[in-house]
Amino acid sequence: MNSRRVLGVSGGVLALDQAAKWVIGQVLPLGAQREVIPGFFQLVHVRNPGAAFSLLAGMDEGYRAAFFVGYTLLAVAVLGWFLVKVREGWSRLSLALVLGGALGNLVDRVRYGAVVDFLDFYWGALHWPAFNVADRAIVVGVGILLWELLFRKSGV
Repeated sequence: MNSRRVLGVSGGVLALDQAAKWVIGQVLPLGAQREVIPGFFQLVHVRNPGAAFSLLAGMDEGYRAAFFVGYTLLAVAVLGWFLVKVREGWSRLSLALVLGGALGNLVDRVRYGAVVDFLDFYWGALHWPAFNVADRAIVVGVGILLWELLFRKSGV
């Protein structure tokens, strides 16, 4: 995968993520929810000030914002460095997905001090934490990278 395609994938993830969050903001007020598949899936409009699963959400707001923005910028730099070094197609795709997701959530942190989440899956009283398009891209990207690391003989 050439550099243009990598930027296209990352930019596409960023654009899709931000567009989806904009739409949610237009149709659901912050804190609202709308059931889509009863007993299984709803759209919500929440902001997660913490990391995955709301980790560190209780940290002082000023420190938390600076920590997450700084951490994400560091992660973006590391991902960029890996993209320069890695030439394998699937590995580059995985890094491009993670980069796009990281950038999508970074935009939210800079704009709102929290990440906008809107996809909420549940089964009865069991809820998976709400997530967004950027989160899915990160998970898929990490999954591809793990597959490459575990099952490809040549590695990354």
